[in-house]
Amino acid sequence: MQTTGLSLILRVKIQSNAGFSQVATAIGEAGGDIIAVDVIHVTKDHVIRDITVNVHNEDHREHVVESLRQRTGIEVINVSDRTFLVHLGGKIEMQSKIPVKNRDDLSRVYTPGVARVCTAIQEDPSKAYQLTIKRNTVAVVTDGTAVLGLGDIGPDAALPVMEGKAMLFKQFANVDAFPICLNTKDPDEIVNIVKSISSSFGGINLEDISSPRCFEIENRLRQEMEVPVFHDDQHGTAVVLLAGLINACKITEKKMKDLRVVVVGIGAAGVACTKMIQAAGVQNVIGVDREGIIVPGRSYDNPMWQWYAENTNPEARKGDLNTAIEGADVFIGVSGPGVLTVDHLKKMAKDPIVFAMANPTPEIAPEEAEPYVRIMATGRSDYPNQINNVLCFPGIFRGALDARASDINEEMKLAAANAIADSVGENQLNEQYIVPSVFNKDVVKAVSQAVTEAAYRSGVARRQANV
Repeated sequence: MQTTGLSLILRVKIQSNAGFSQVATAIGEAGGDIIAVDVIHVTKDHVIRDITVNVHNEDHREHVVESLRQRTGIEVINVSDRTFLVHLGGKIEMQSKIPVKNRDDLSRVYTPGVARVCTAIQEDPSKAYQLTIKRNTVAVVTDGTAVLGLGDIGPDAALPVMEGKAMLFKQFANVDAFPICLNTKDPDEIVNIVKSISSSFGGINLEDISSPRCFEIENRLRQEMEVPVFHDDQHGTAVVLLAGLINACKITEKKMKDLRVVVVGIGAAGVACTKMIQAAGVQNVIGVDREGIIVPGRSYDNPMWQWYAENTNPEARKGDLNTAIEGADVFIGVSGPGVLTVDHLKKMAKDPIVFAMANPTPEIAPEEAEPYVRIMATGRSDYPNQINNVLCFPGIFRGALDARASDINEEMKLAAANAIADSVGENQLNEQYIVPSVFNKDVVKAVSQAVTEAAYRSGVARRQANV
């Protein structure tokens, strides 16, 4: 399986009697790939260069550096990781939209002129959407308990991810997002904090909060707040998954209502994916987790597993994945590596559709699955058909903000999924391309428009149309 490598910048001092050829040889013999060379400083005796080198992993990095250090006339001054370099000082900043060049400017943007604006909002709170950042601002809220594949790493360590999320909001949808990393795991405290700061935000994006607390937190906030709340780990994944499934069904000529679907990993994303595909017409879903198939009639301590038992597995199958996968049309994995095997694939129905979305290592390697499946999708960017939330959350929030929606409901999510699916043209659709690229600029526009229209249809839009 391919792995995402590291990109290093090696600052080296090369004596004149050594020459750059020795540097290139040392790096090449260690298996490094030179990408760029820049001259930093030159004297008669030596030259200092920055050399950008791609390596496979941390061990390979040390091997390349050691190879250089063993050469006479070469001194390694510094080793920088380009990923760390782009994070220096953080990745986002606040910028003013209006320059303050003189006293008159100052008196309008701040005191005394701003007092009139404050009074206007006090008299009509809805004017906050017209006269402040609220109309275009989203809080990206986490407690750091379920960050990427790292688990509970805490709010400080989660901040780089939340900054990245804010960057994507701005880059793809021109939404101003700000990371809010909370040093508490208590659902009551999280709910109260988010409610208390909500006056500054037009929407709340919950991120990387562990299951099952994330369900309670989102449900309570949706009930108690008047701005849209969206847990992206659940619903973003589910929306893009459904978009991929819609297009996979076009290719295989299968119908939603006839599909037999197996979902492995009944956490936040697994439950949301299930609800999403059920809303789209899928009737036969079987859930499998560490205790095996979730069976109707049994009692489960986990409230989401209890919901699953009451709403899935119409055939009341019992056992493990070996039993569940028999005759299945679709496998949806949001679990961990190695869960799915070739033997499982051989038990599936004709033209199997596999969404192996565990990150960074999917439930089965695409190279291993390819001979046995019709369509394969993962959560990785280095394989075709990446199920990436970036296809969803910028557009869905852009649409919700534009409509001044009070909620992001099922109709809006379904509209987003269909818009993503439709972004792949009939002349483009094939087994290797069931979802559009995240860099397709038409996706956000299509999703936001569809979501806005769905908000009006479903009665949650509070902004007058065409205003």
